[in-house]
Amino acid sequence: MTPAEPVDDSGIHCRLDELLEAKGMTLTALSEAVGVSVVNLSVLKNDRAKAIRYSTLAAICDALDCEVGDLLTRQRASG
Repeated sequence: MTPAEPVDDSGIHCRLDELLEAKGMTLTALSEAVGVSVVNLSVLKNDRAKAIRYSTLAAICDALDCEVGDLLTRQRASG
């Protein structure tokens, strides 16, 4: 059994849950709207994505009527 991958310390946080709730939209509906699998959106939603294509980012923002800065935020480490 291999150990779990270390948590990414980029400080980037995806606010997909909050935006979906505000729009009354499910992850499945977003998946259909943007043409990205529910699994890949879930990875993004749970802050486990290592990368995202600009075209995917633009499609998500179009579907949620938001800006990139509404979807992705940077949380700086304290200390």
